Amino acid sequence: MTQVLNATRDLSGGFKVDLSRGERIGRVSSEWFSRPADERYLSLSELFEAVQTRTERSRTRTVESAAIRVEASRNDAERLKLVLPGSDIPIAPTHWSFGQLASLVGAPAAYLRQLPAPLAGINLQYGLTSHRSEQVKTLEIEDGRVELRAVTGPDYGRIFDRELVAAVQRIAGNGTGDTRWKVPGVLDWSTSIYNPRADITKDTTTLYASDRDVFLFLVDDLNPIEAGRLRDGSADLYF
Repeated sequence: MTQVLNATRDLSGGFKVDLSRGERIGRVSSEWFSRPADERYLSLSELFEAVQTRTERSRTRTVESAAIRVEASRNDAERLKLVLPGSDIPIAPTHWSFGQLASLVGAPAAYLRQLPAPLAGINLQYGLTSHRSEQVKTLEIEDGRVELRAVTGPDYGRIFDRELVAAVQRIAGNGTGDTRWKVPGVLDWSTSIYNPRADITKDTTTLYASDRDVFLFLVDDLNPIEAGRLRDGSADLYF
């Protein structure tokens, strides 16, 4: 709940916020605190371009699990690689996809991760060849090296991040104020004044994407809902 500071709402105006009321969303604060500069974007179009590029570097295919070959070298005891059918280029499993493969053959992923790569590779290869062969769908992304990001069932449906961002763009445009939905403004904690028209910078944006995820948070903070009047007669507003 907020109290209007400047009823004319000109470019220098803002809202006086009662910090003892309302709700704080910890997930947004966590994302803002943890995201490095190269994962922060200033508009939805910029964010879309980034996730679109990632999608263009990815591919999915369906293979037989028993045909997956595990490779590991004694010279690199911490790295394990996989060779999928139809290609001689080894790919590196991520933490997530390694766990999916281990689960597929009934092996404890946490234990395998503690073993040297050659020993873990022997166990995983045995599981893949001795376990009942089945079709699996892989998601591979090339980003300096080819990574295996996911191993799922053949009928698994995937929604790429570009599809999510494109869907939001149809509602929120560029997310910069060209529609009602936009990146939030800035709260001055020393004065409790919220400025919805603050410039969007790397420090204030709420549009994030890494090489494997995306997070967006938009608000309609220029059109608060009036819920009544406060004791001083000013509008009691909800964002």
